[in-house]
This record gives sequence, C-alpha cells and structure tokens, in this order.
Amino acid sequence: MRILYFTRDYTPHDHRFLSTIAGSGNEVFSVRLERRGVQREDRPLPQAVTQVPWRGGQREARLVDGLALWWDLKRVIRQVRPDLIHAGPLQTTGLLAALSGFRPLVSMSWGSDLLKDADRGPRWRWATRFTLDHTQVLIGDCQAVREKALSFGFPSERVVLFPWGVDLARFAPGEESGLRERWGWQDCFVMLCNRAWEPLYGVDEVVRAFVLAVRRCSNLRLVLLGNGSQAGLLRQILAQAGVMDFVHFGGQVSQVDLSRYYRAADLYLSASHSDGSSVSLMEALACGRPVLVSDIPGNREWILTDGQNQPGWLFPDGDVQALAEGMLRAAELGSDQLKAIGAGSRLLAEQRADWNKNSRELMRAYDLALGIYHD
Repeated sequence: MRILYFTRDYTPHDHRFLSTIAGSGNEVFSVRLERRGVQREDRPLPQAVTQVPWRGGQREARLVDGLALWWDLKRVIRQVRPDLIHAGPLQTTGLLAALSGFRPLVSMSWGSDLLKDADRGPRWRWATRFTLDHTQVLIGDCQAVREKALSFGFPSERVVLFPWGVDLARFAPGEESGLRERWGWQDCFVMLCNRAWEPLYGVDEVVRAFVLAVRRCSNLRLVLLGNGSQAGLLRQILAQAGVMDFVHFGGQVSQVDLSRYYRAADLYLSASHSDGSSVSLMEALACGRPVLVSDIPGNREWILTDGQNQPGWLFPDGDVQALAEGMLRAAELGSDQLKAIGAGSRLLAEQRADWNKNSRELMRAYDLALGIYHD
C-alpha cells in the first residue's frame, strides 16, 4: 500500500507512526506542513520513509500560504499516487487533505484539535466539520475525542480508537543512572514535569503549586524538561519565590535519555488543560511512576475518581492549591506505598499502553477506510 502521511510538524509521535507504517510493509511518503520553534524529535525519518519536497515544512505556516500549499499538495498527490492519505491535526493538514478532494482520507485527531480548537470560533468549527465530512475514518486516542466527533455528526462506526501507547521495553522501571546523585537530591522527594512550556499545558500552574508546597516541605524538588514561550514566566515565578535552587531545568531531552528522568522521579506531574491519552502520562506509567494529573476527560480514562489500586491521583483542573496539596500528600507516603502505586502504574501500562499491540488498530483503520471508499 502507498501511504501519504501528512503531519503538521515532526515530533516523536510522528517518528513512531512512520516507523510502524513502514514496518508493516507499506510504501510511505511523508509531507510536513511546517517547522515551528525547537524541533522535539532529533532522530531522522525512518530509513524506509520517503520525504517529499514541497512548498511547506520550512517555516511556520500562515493563513496567507493556504492557497499555494493546497495547490502544491495536489501536485504531491499526483506525483506520489497514494492509495490512502493519513493526515492530522484536523484543522490544518486534515483540512488541506480534505480540500484536495483525495479519497480515502484517514484523519487523525491529536486530541486538542477536537477537544479545544474545534470550539475556538466559527472558522475553526467550519474547518473541523468540513474535514470530518470528507473523512472516511477518524483515528482518535480516547473516548472524549470520539464523543466530540459524534457531536459533529461523524458516524461512530467509522471512529477507530487506540491510545498511542509507548515502547514498554524502553520505558520500564529500573535504575535512573545517577541523576539524583548528580543533582545532590538522593534523599529528596523528586517530581517531574515534561510538558511543553505553553499555556495549554499548565506548567506555570505546576511551578506555582511547587512554590506553595516547598514552603511547607523543604525536601521537595522539581525537574522541568522542555522549553516554550513561558520560559521567562516560569523562571520569574521561581526566582521571586527564592526557590530556583530546588528546581532542575533539564532542557530538551532525547528519547533515548528520557526514561532515565522518569526513573529519577518519585512523582510525575501534569496540569494540562486539554489532552487525549497523554503519551507522557503513559511513559510515566510504563516506568512505574505514581502520577498526579489534572482532572480532565483524557486523564480520567486512566485514573478513575473512585477506583481502587489507582496509579495516582487527579486534582481539579486549574486549582493550584489542590495541586500543591497533592504534592504534599504524595511526599508524605512511605517508599513501600510509592512502590506499590508504581507497580500498579506499570501494570496499567502493560494492559493498555503497549504501542506494539495498540498500533494494530492503525492498520485496521486503513483497511476500514479502503473498504468504505471502494464500497
């Protein structure tokens, strides 16, 4: 099968999808819409994937570029002659693919495109509806995505859901290779947040909660990975509170090294305001970490509010005080309790977050789309 994979940028998620698609015996061609800020994936495209040169992919895409990009995408389609186009997010690459008129189209929601962007205004709602109306199969990663697609009239039987999952061999419990010793934090309670430093992901709220919590428990420490537009704000909050020495800024960490940081932490944190099935949450679970995350639909599918043997805790979205209290409660637990919770995290990852198993649903989505189109 010849597949044209059309994505907004190049991320670790794209690398994983492309590797799986190509590894399933397909001929894969990749088109990238834009290049935004710091590239989060340092690995080259999988060797079996062909990068298609075109007008996009060199800088941030602008609305005024739309007509030229649409016209050149039609040229790419004529050149590649794909059997199927896989495109997402919905309002960018999905929309351009839908406008091209090519069928069959498999649109992939990246979570926030449906859960948040679809409600940003009339133009966003139109783009969402148009893309869905011209989509044969929609791929999503959580029930919240399905429900939002259904609200736009998309047929339930044409939605294929699967958590994107993680490599359970790479992300697994084990030694953290001396990071805590390097930081001088061997006897501290270490928390990790590796979400992008953008308003959507609430890292500023993680930092504000940490300031409140560390004033009551000086043994707390925080590791922040990544970067983003809120870098100055985060440092300002910490500097004004006088707790910069309690925080490690790890920068952009490669996929090869990332598991070491999860293993070095006692608790994983996310205050994201919108998520599907968060890959970083699944990575933390796979590494056997307890988690403390915002109470949003995507997270709620992994941590039930009234379940037993949970891998962690939820706190009300946007509630900095509740997040601080959650940090303190986790820090009060004994090591045996934390290990037991971590064991539950790993078990949950093995049951629901195994990419090698979940990715089979991707091939099913392709087969379904081709069947619908030929029918």
